[in-house]
Amino acid sequence: MQGLLALASGSLVGFSLGLIGGGGSILAVPLLLYVVGIGDAHVAIGTSALAVSLNAFGNLIGHWRAGNVKWPCAATFAAAGIAGAAIGSSIGKLIEGDKLLFLFALAMIAVGIAMLRPRAAEGDPSVSITPPIAVRLVAIGLIVGAFSGFFGIGGGFLIVPGIMLGSGMPILNAMARRWCQSARSD
Repeated sequence: MQGLLALASGSLVGFSLGLIGGGGSILAVPLLLYVVGIGDAHVAIGTSALAVSLNAFGNLIGHWRAGNVKWPCAATFAAAGIAGAAIGSSIGKLIEGDKLLFLFALAMIAVGIAMLRPRAAEGDPSVSITPPIAVRLVAIGLIVGAFSGFFGIGGGFLIVPGIMLGSGMPILNAMARRWCQSARSD
């Protein structure tokens, strides 16, 4: 039964990733804990990181073929995100599982509130990397990576808006970047 629950949960996570470019680990961690029955928050976080990374890599292929990936922006954000994730995960391992779950719940509430805010401009699909954009992508990538590593939540819900904020690109291109970054750091 646990295998079937894991398969159903994984399908839901993959659907979310394919549809909106995020939500993988923010769904996977609670599903692994409360539906599949994994008893340790740290194990659920690590398991979700691998599962979401594989989903993200699979989704990257379609965006790559469609020409949606702006590789210089993606590589810059990903490199910073990986560094931030290493720092955040090291800190997260020091926190007890119950306290980490409480902080995770607060993060989910904050994400929900942030999603209620109206969207900004659509973005520039022809954006290319410049020194100011690179600096913004590195700074935001470090922050997003640290949150992602700390909570083990992949960061798709942070990566997409972070790339949009750092580069000014539209959501479709930012989603394509998310797959690239997530496949490297989740």
